[in-house]
Amino acid sequence: MRRSRYHDTRHLLRVLSLGCVCSALTSAVVAQETVGKASEQQHPPLSSRDDISPAPAKVDVKPVARDEEIRKRLQSVLDATGWFADPRVEVSEGVVFLNGPVDSDELKKWAGDLARSTQDVVAVANRMEVLEAPVWDFSAAWGGLLVVWRDFIRSLPFFLFGLLILMLSAVMGLLATRGARTLLRRRVRASLLRNVMARGIGVLVFLFGVYLTMRISGLTQLALTVVGGTGLIGLAVGIAFRDITENFLASIFLSMQRPFATGDLIEVTGVTGYVQQLNVRTTILMTLDGNLVQIPNASVYKNNIRNFTTNANRREDFVVGIGYDDSINEAQEIAREVLSDHPAVLNDPEPSVLADSLGRATVNLRVYFWLNGRERSWLKVRSSVIRLVKLAFQKHGISMPDEAREVIFPQGIPVTVIDGSAADSQRPVAGEGRVPVSRHKELAAPSTRAEAGLYSEANVIEEQARQAQLLNGAENLLPVASGTPSSEKQTREPTT
Repeated sequence: MRRSRYHDTRHLLRVLSLGCVCSALTSAVVAQETVGKASEQQHPPLSSRDDISPAPAKVDVKPVARDEEIRKRLQSVLDATGWFADPRVEVSEGVVFLNGPVDSDELKKWAGDLARSTQDVVAVANRMEVLEAPVWDFSAAWGGLLVVWRDFIRSLPFFLFGLLILMLSAVMGLLATRGARTLLRRRVRASLLRNVMARGIGVLVFLFGVYLTMRISGLTQLALTVVGGTGLIGLAVGIAFRDITENFLASIFLSMQRPFATGDLIEVTGVTGYVQQLNVRTTILMTLDGNLVQIPNASVYKNNIRNFTTNANRREDFVVGIGYDDSINEAQEIAREVLSDHPAVLNDPEPSVLADSLGRATVNLRVYFWLNGRERSWLKVRSSVIRLVKLAFQKHGISMPDEAREVIFPQGIPVTVIDGSAADSQRPVAGEGRVPVSRHKELAAPSTRAEAGLYSEANVIEEQARQAQLLNGAENLLPVASGTPSSEKQTREPTT
């Protein structure tokens, strides 16, 4: 009896426990459905434009911070930044919903990251809308201008300091140029080379100042490029302007070596004339016929130069032919006496008359004599000597036959007349025993009116050169010769 009651009681307890469990499960299911419907009514489903954060790695069952505390904290932070016009924050069960307009995607992303970093936030639904800028919005341009202005103000002290250094380097370059020119004045004779070296030192000082300016401005790489590229630029310019560079270097060498000076009579590249100027490109000559000739310095430096003024004494010569029946010794002595008595012919070195060659109808004598080329014109002196030698030969009966004559009869030709008498046949022809005399009177003066004196034409050429406008444009790199007509007064012989 007791055993059956025990079993009945145990069965009743099992039934009651199962009923409690079922009622509890039913209540939980009903409660969950009610909560889900309430949440669906409170928050609509997420749209495609929502920025949904990834699921957290861990969700606390009992969060420390409540939803309202999270909302207030995020709302206060967004309002404090001032970046958002009307931010709205909603929090439900640890899920944060961000709403409101925003100016850029960066601000929207920043707000989402802020919400994710907040304590006890399970997920973030970023519903902020990025406002599109209007077509005529110049805020970006204005912002760029503000950035440029800000950078300019920030770099203004560096700019002023660099400008000061640049000015100081320019002044130091000028001082270095003048100091180098003064220091090299006694050591370097060539003015062009001295100026080039002095200016090169000044340019180096200025380039050093430019390098310091760029280093201060933060342009170190550009400064190294400029300094390193100076040599390459010079090489490229030298190749592009090869002829100009060649003439410039030739002018430096000519000004250093000084093979001639201003006023010297020279012959170069087949041109004879008085030197008027040597500039950085050409050498200017005034020819004997009064023409200005510009010769490139490279051609002058490469070719042979004949300077007729370096040595004052100049030797001239000419050839005169005498007949085969005349005495060579007598003709030589007559010519030598003429040379000895001539005022323009120098006795030291001594003049000479030499037998040069045997022609078809004449014996050719070559007459050598010296003269002062700085004071005398060799053309005029040569003309005077030829004239006086010819006159002396005529006076002394020295014949000067033409090569066109095959036979010379200085004593005449005996002619026999058949119809005449014997006396007439023995009589010599007219002119027998006499040398034909010219119908014109020969003058024995050293200089005639036609020769216009024996003085040098250098002063005439110099006067013509002063009238040339071309010489006023460039600097002359040559000194004035000490023996030029501008420094010596020429003595003119009277003409007859």
